[in-house]
This record gives sequence, C-alpha cells and structure tokens, in this order.
Amino acid sequence: MSGNNVLSLLGLALRGGRLAVGEEPAALAAKAGQARLLLAASDAAGNTLRRMEHLAEEGHCLCLTLPFTKAELGGALGRGSAALAALTDTGLAAAVAERLARLDPERYGEAAARMDLKRRRAKERQAAPHRDPPKRDAPPKQRDRRPGKPRREGDRPPRDGRRPEDRRTGKPWSRPRKEGEKRGPAGPGRAYGGRPGEAGKPGRPARQGPAKGRPPRRGGEPPFGRDKGGGR
Repeated sequence: MSGNNVLSLLGLALRGGRLAVGEEPAALAAKAGQARLLLAASDAAGNTLRRMEHLAEEGHCLCLTLPFTKAELGGALGRGSAALAALTDTGLAAAVAERLARLDPERYGEAAARMDLKRRRAKERQAAPHRDPPKRDAPPKQRDRRPGKPRREGDRPPRDGRRPEDRRTGKPWSRPRKEGEKRGPAGPGRAYGGRPGEAGKPGRPARQGPAKGRPPRRGGEPPFGRDKGGGR
C-alpha cells in the first residue's frame, strides 16, 4: 500500500472538520482534550517534535511521526507546508494508524493496536444504554408554597395572624368566621378582651383606674396643675 492512501484519508478528515492543521490549532485541540492522534512530518524541527510529545501527554493521546515531509503533508492538505496535525475523531485516527501499520508494521504496529482498542471501547460506550447517575448529593425536596404576595427582604411571618399591612396600620386581629357561622350576642368581657363569635365566654374585665404610666388626678385639680389662663 502506498502512502497516498494515508494522505487521501487525512484530506478527507480535513474536509469533514476532523483534522486540525498547524502547530497552534493542534495544540489547542490537545489542550482541550479533543485530539485523538497527533501527527508530525518527518522533517519537523526538534522543538516541534518535543512539543508534540508534551501535548500528547497533556491531552492523553498518541503521537506519531509520519513518513512524509512537510511539503508532502501540506500539499495533501491544500497548504504549502504543514509540520503538525491533530486528528479529533477516534475512528479516523484508528484508520490512519492502521494504514501506517501496513506501510511499516514494526514502526506503527503497536500504535495501530492501541488505536483499534480505543475505537472498540468508544463503540461499546455508544452502544451501552444510557443511565442517569444516582443523585447522592441532591438537595432535599422543598415544600410547595401557595402563590401570594412576594416577601420582601426583612419581612417576618406574622405570629398573631395579622397580615403585615394590618400590623403596620395597627388594625386589631379578628378571627375569621367559618362558613355558616353567625355572630352571637356579646358576652361578659366582650367590650375588652372578648373575641367576635365567642358569646357567653367570660373575657377579661375592663381595666379600672388610671392608664398605665400616668399619675392619678386629684379632685378638682386641672390636668396639668394649673388653669388654662396660666395662673397657679
């Protein structure tokens, strides 16, 4: 088998978008973990070959030196010259390694076997049924909340049954009546401490005496200790 079959296969991979040509595109593909096989020309510089080996270790892929010069490789790929290329498809990489092994079994036989093993494992993973991984660290299920007025930062849920707007305006709390319930007559203590709808239950008696925090008034003494005209 001649080397034209290998170069034609590389050209097919380039047209399909599975080949990165050039040192920088090949380096980007290897660093991103997309490269499957790195290929260098036979007359590539020593720095290029060392960089290829370093990129192969970083990207966990194989690297091979082709039996073609930079001019031959670049001519097959539509360029003046090409020193480095990266195949990003496992099937095409295995096919190129297999054709290289037919040209030189001693030099490329081991790499072809490794690429064939990777291709079979990739097919097994694709054929395996997809299963969702167990959700071990899943957050606990939150309880459903009824749609209502969105809470603002700093608001607290009412403890006495009143809504936030009623608490701010000072509106007293009243127990909502049930369906069909009638409000009965006020019982003792209804004027102070009683609740609507609880007729007949004794409530807290009305407070007698002065209000809390105010001293008792003396008989006949004005509220502020003097008459309205300012005399004593």
